[in-house]
Amino acid sequence: MRADRLLSLLLLLQTRGRMTAPELARELEVSVRTVYRDIEALGASGVPVCADRGPEGGYRLLDGYRTRLTGLTDAQAGSLFLAGAPGPARELGLGADLAAAQLKLQAALPAELAGRARHIQDRFHLDAPAWFREADPVPHLAQIAEAVWEQRPLRTRYRRWRGEVDRELHPLGLVLKGGIWYLVARAGETVRTYRISRFLAVETEPDAPERPDAFHRPPGFDLAAYWQESSRRLEAACHQQTARVRLSPLAQKLLPAQFGSAGLRALEGASQPDGAGWVEADLPVETESVAVGDLLRLGAEAEVLGPPGLRAAVARTVAALADRYPDTGC
Repeated sequence: MRADRLLSLLLLLQTRGRMTAPELARELEVSVRTVYRDIEALGASGVPVCADRGPEGGYRLLDGYRTRLTGLTDAQAGSLFLAGAPGPARELGLGADLAAAQLKLQAALPAELAGRARHIQDRFHLDAPAWFREADPVPHLAQIAEAVWEQRPLRTRYRRWRGEVDRELHPLGLVLKGGIWYLVARAGETVRTYRISRFLAVETEPDAPERPDAFHRPPGFDLAAYWQESSRRLEAACHQQTARVRLSPLAQKLLPAQFGSAGLRALEGASQPDGAGWVEADLPVETESVAVGDLLRLGAEAEVLGPPGLRAAVARTVAALADRYPDTGC
């Protein structure tokens, strides 16, 4: 793999200009001593690498020198679809491919376009995980991703709410939603969604195209369309009832953050504000036990008006809290 590293070193100097040995070592994930040896190897092969001494020194290519050895491998080309998400690319095992592909792409661009690309990269970063939540542990993600790329069946053990289950899956695609990885796969004749952190064991089926049940992707399957429809069904299934709520001006600001798109839709259909700025709105909520906790996150800025059962459940919880925290007179 030294040839790949030498090419990456050459492209780094071409696209970024002067770089010190420690900077190159960090980019290439090697030791400074290895960088020194690679610089010598480039010089011996005829690449005009100049070494500038002093505080502003470093290695650079002779002015005007450019290489056109920028062909992308299949893996590098595919990794460009994750160019805005280096973290997920590393989780998928494509981090090195993505870095190499970006270097080759920058080296192939005219100087003015390469400069603009770096300008955008310096000013835009995608951080996929949600706030205040650790990312799921996904030890099997790279293996599952490989099965998706190569269209290989998987023998899996999966943890459901009702216990563990063994299944053979035909992986169709991966989805990263709010920092959580999901696998969309066919089990039998049904396409389902699986949270990747819940896979307890994963084994790739051998490549056996002569098998009568070999994995064939369903004709016309559209991953994005499936995910959109699946998300819509999940939201509809979760929102089992509608709460009539009265909201203060502060609660109206908090509602989209607490309830997402359901909160936004509730505000769109809200009543006109009263003299104090409070409004009434119909808010889709989950089961009663979940809805009580969700609505109490708004504190005294919201009042549940109905249905009666939900209002009573909130009142019981508030009364229990009052008993637990009696007034001490402080």
